[in-house]
Amino acid sequence: MKIGVFLNFIGLGSNLLHLSYCHQIAKKYGPISIITPCQNLKEALDEDPQIKEILVFDKNRKRLFDIFYLSNFLKKLKLDKLFIYYPGKRIYLAAKLSGIKEIMYYKNIKKKNLHLVNEAKNFTIKSLNLNDCPTETNFFISKENREIGKNMTHKNKFNIVLGIGSSGPSTKWGAENYSNLINQLNIEDDYYFYLLCGKNENELSNMIINKIIKKNCKSLHDSTIKELLPLLASCNMYIGNDSFGHHITSQLKIPSIVLLLDTPRAYTDYSINQHRLIPDDASIDNINHDSNYDPNKISVNKVINKFKSLKN
Repeated sequence: MKIGVFLNFIGLGSNLLHLSYCHQIAKKYGPISIITPCQNLKEALDEDPQIKEILVFDKNRKRLFDIFYLSNFLKKLKLDKLFIYYPGKRIYLAAKLSGIKEIMYYKNIKKKNLHLVNEAKNFTIKSLNLNDCPTETNFFISKENREIGKNMTHKNKFNIVLGIGSSGPSTKWGAENYSNLINQLNIEDDYYFYLLCGKNENELSNMIINKIIKKNCKSLHDSTIKELLPLLASCNMYIGNDSFGHHITSQLKIPSIVLLLDTPRAYTDYSINQHRLIPDDASIDNINHDSNYDPNKISVNKVINKFKSLKN
């Protein structure tokens, strides 16, 4: 029986927060096929034994034709059953036209104010006839990669991954804040910092590195997801913007401090290892993609205090 899970999210983090539900389906049916528009999900989950394959479709199609494109795409997969983790009639119609026998999908749910975690959990419980369902899982890293990660980090230091990169400027804490954080922490103990950011964010990492008094910092802008996984698995803590990094570290049981400026709470509502910090004048329930909070409303001292409470 060939089982498909449809994740209609381009961002890597949005896909990874659904990993627990993918594992629950695989637990019942065996390794699954994930269908997604996310280009780098395969790199992230390449070693996961519960994922049979990851198939990427083109989401940037005109709406008039995307039903037929997606229908033909799904038809070639010859799936027996499909779980659609997204509210969208076009996706369901495309799956129906493709001839898939059983289709489980979000019914009577609107995209506006969608809580990704709550809806996915309830959907999984109902679809699999479960009493309950965990919202986080164990992110799989092979023993070989864990050993590689140990050699990448500094054994006698406390290794911190700083998630300085993100999808947009309104989600970033800023170079000044990160450099001040590093300099203040360096006064108190022996650390090493890894700057997690995209290939196009090298300028941001350089700005931070140039302001650091003690040169104990490295930019990861030129690393692939595959190269990053061993390091993420071996770090001691994550501090940073909402990015794919904390979705991995938190599910590796690594304490992850996430700075929320315009990210809805759902992205950090599923793991006990996610520790949120929000602007002083904000409410966690009111932060959304349209928020435009001043990054400085999350002070460096506030981050340091949270860091110390978790480190100790």
